[in-house]
Parts: sequence; C-alpha cells; structure tokens
Amino acid sequence: MADRAGKVVGVIMTYNCAKFVERTYRSIPKECFDEIILADDESTDGTVEIARKLGLRVFTHPHMGYGGNLFIGLQEAIKLGADSMVELHGDGQYDLSRSPFAIDELRRGCDLVLGDRFHDMLQPLRDGMDLARYLGNIFLSTLGRVGLGIDTRDLFPGFRAYSKRFVETLDIAHTSQNYFFSFEVIAQAKYCGLRIGRVPVRCDYKQEHSSMQLYKGFPAILHTCYIVILYRLARLGVKRGIFTSLQAVKDQ
Repeated sequence: MADRAGKVVGVIMTYNCAKFVERTYRSIPKECFDEIILADDESTDGTVEIARKLGLRVFTHPHMGYGGNLFIGLQEAIKLGADSMVELHGDGQYDLSRSPFAIDELRRGCDLVLGDRFHDMLQPLRDGMDLARYLGNIFLSTLGRVGLGIDTRDLFPGFRAYSKRFVETLDIAHTSQNYFFSFEVIAQAKYCGLRIGRVPVRCDYKQEHSSMQLYKGFPAILHTCYIVILYRLARLGVKRGIFTSLQAVKDQ
C-alpha cells in the first residue's frame, strides 16, 4: 500500500528564537522527515544565522505574524515536493517526539492533525501551565468545539500536521496573518469537509519559551465567537469573511 503521507517536511517556525532554535532542532526525530526547513518571521536576534549553521534551508521574509509565517513555510514545503507537513515551533516547547504519531494520522487520511494537550485534563498543569492560561484554553476550546462541532478538547495547540490538500484548500486571502489564523483555518477545514484528527502531546511550560501573552486572551475570545457565527451563517448559505470563497464539499 502506498504511503499516503508521501514526502514529509518538517517546518520549524521561528521569530526571535535564537536561544531555542538549536535545542529545538536537536529534539526533532529526523528519521520521520524527508526534509526539515525553517520559516523565519524576520527575526532580529540571529535566529537565521544559527539555523543556517545547523544546515537548515531557511526561508525568511518581512514580518507578518504567526499566520503569515506559517503559510509561507507550508507553501515553501509544497514547492519542495511535500505531501505532508508538520509544524515545529522554534522555541522547543512542544514534545516533538510526537511527530511520527501525527504523520500516522495523515497516512490514515487526515488533512489536519491537532496536538491535544488536554488528553489528560490535569497534564497541562503538571507540565507547568499557569491556571489562567489553563482555564482560558479550556474555555476557548469549548467555544470552538461546540460552535464548529469538532470532537477535540484542544483547538489552540502549537503542534499540528497538515496535508497538501489542506494547504491548497485554504482561502488565505481572507484569513488573518496573526495568531487568529490558527482557529480560522480549523473552521475553514471543517466547513470544507476536510478530515481533522488529533494526537496526545505534551507541552513544557517550565523551561524558558515563547508563548502568546495572556492579555491577548480577551480578543481571542471575541474572535472565536465571531468565527463561529460566520461558520454557522456559511452553513446556512450566507458566506462572509473567511468563508466567502470556499465551497462546502459535503454535508456535515
């Protein structure tokens, strides 16, 4: 049986990760990737120079934010022949040893695989997640899960895997370039009938890392509600915003 994952490319995401990028690169299970590249969002701290010394193929561009950087990284991976891509955050916060399990989900036909930090509801706390972030993630993911009808406890992880079909289905012209992108593309995938999977993942909040600042939590709540409303309207045939140019491929 042919390997449905095809060529697998790991995409390291960086923005001012000079202190972390070598540690992250060393922790990647390289045997499960055909190639590893780095997408840099115009770092100013020497991240690119360190990455090149590690022998990585680096793609850098003017600063765009998380969403813009990720999409450029995925596009560059596809240009290199990738059929499957794994998002690898440059601060090394996520347990990248879970990559083979995410790739297995792509082999089983998933188009988007989400890491699930809440596979054990207390594990994030044991891993050092502070209570405010813990409760905020649960609340946001519950909003998204109920609103979109997705069976996963964690809709905002920084560990994900993507199929080529997923990238080619996105309507990037209407998505945000900042961190809002992460939930918007899940909503787009759900609307288009793409298959979404999940794998348990650990995330280390104890060692030094970079994370979204808590003050961005309130805008994230409003944005999640907004996208859920747009999704529900799109299912009724009223397509606006990120759903404007998309086609639902099957009933859900």
